[in-house]
Amino acid sequence: MYHHTSTPPTPRLASAAPLLASLLVFAFTASEGTAQSFNSAPPNAPDQSPAFANQTRAPVLADDTALRHDAIVEGLEHPWGMAELPDGSWLVTERPGRMRLAGTGGTLSAPISGLPEVDARRQGGLLDVVVAPDFAQTRRVWWSYAEPRGNGENGTAVATGILSPDAASMSDVAVIFRQQPTWSSTLHYGSRLVFDNHGALFVTTGERSLPAPRQLAQDVSTHLGKVIRIDPMGGPAPGNPEIAGGQPEIWSWGHRNIQSAALAPDGALWTVEHGPRGGDELNRPEAGRNYGWPVITYGLDYSGRPIGEGLTAREGLEQPVYFWDPVIAPSGMAFYEGDLFPDWRGSVLIGGMGAQALVRLELKDGKVTGEARYLQGIGRVRDVAVARDGAIMILTDADNGALLRITPAD
Repeated sequence: MYHHTSTPPTPRLASAAPLLASLLVFAFTASEGTAQSFNSAPPNAPDQSPAFANQTRAPVLADDTALRHDAIVEGLEHPWGMAELPDGSWLVTERPGRMRLAGTGGTLSAPISGLPEVDARRQGGLLDVVVAPDFAQTRRVWWSYAEPRGNGENGTAVATGILSPDAASMSDVAVIFRQQPTWSSTLHYGSRLVFDNHGALFVTTGERSLPAPRQLAQDVSTHLGKVIRIDPMGGPAPGNPEIAGGQPEIWSWGHRNIQSAALAPDGALWTVEHGPRGGDELNRPEAGRNYGWPVITYGLDYSGRPIGEGLTAREGLEQPVYFWDPVIAPSGMAFYEGDLFPDWRGSVLIGGMGAQALVRLELKDGKVTGEARYLQGIGRVRDVAVARDGAIMILTDADNGALLRITPAD
């Protein structure tokens, strides 16, 4: 493989000239240098059995697609989320608290001013970003972040604002959701933002990881370990399930830490959440359903001991559509419906931070029928999106992260 050695642009300065002339280009097939033998790795919990066929270790997809990837922007500090604007440029978040505009010519803006303070310790910081469907008219943007709340405590929050015409500042900023309760933790914030087909905004959260808040994933009076569905300007969205004793924003509960979420072509929400040591889960969260964490789960605790009673199933708790053991450490997700990869239409694309790969799943009748991995060794893939022209965009999570554009090599 060709190795790039040129110096990246300074992360905190806007680029003065387009970068496209010096873009790094790779081309290879799914099998070349990518070791499609991931199913041979031993599981962390060998005594656990899937609930149905292909719930894990689905057949490896035979795919000789040659891929090319271009570094559109480099020098990003731990980029986390991205959203395409009507002109083809991309808003990109950096976890330390900066949002920038990556231009179509490879330019990288200075940080956009006007965003609220974030708690950027460990997994916290500025997280996902989405734009209004009518952004061309309203220029409205939403973002999620770890909100500092004093005394070392924090929580996942969602804010919205208006991006200035020159994309230099955010105005009319308002916080529209605050996860409760506040907790002293720097782990498991979630948090992906997805609009549904009715104009509501899904917000995924984490259960803050520590032993005490972990149990609150089962407590519907809290927002921890939940899929939340809100009005884009604040408050619960119409049509949410009525849950006895539950917060009105809750769509589903019993989740661990959801950092992948996307709307399928049929309008259903799909998510992938981080499991323990083994047990990353693909789910199709349905209204008012309990997805089990930490009562049931695949995999083990990081200590090597079982989670709770070591159960993988219990009546009344939902099974994942699919799980990984060993984990892929998922982040970012998109359904592919573009034209550049016609054989991939209908596939789920997932970022693998631990797998250091782009993961593709084929689905049939709501079940996984095959899996493939691409760009293995590219780095921690933090987010995945599909551009309007059908190219696949990924963010690599690193001190010197990048926005990459994936296209067929031919």
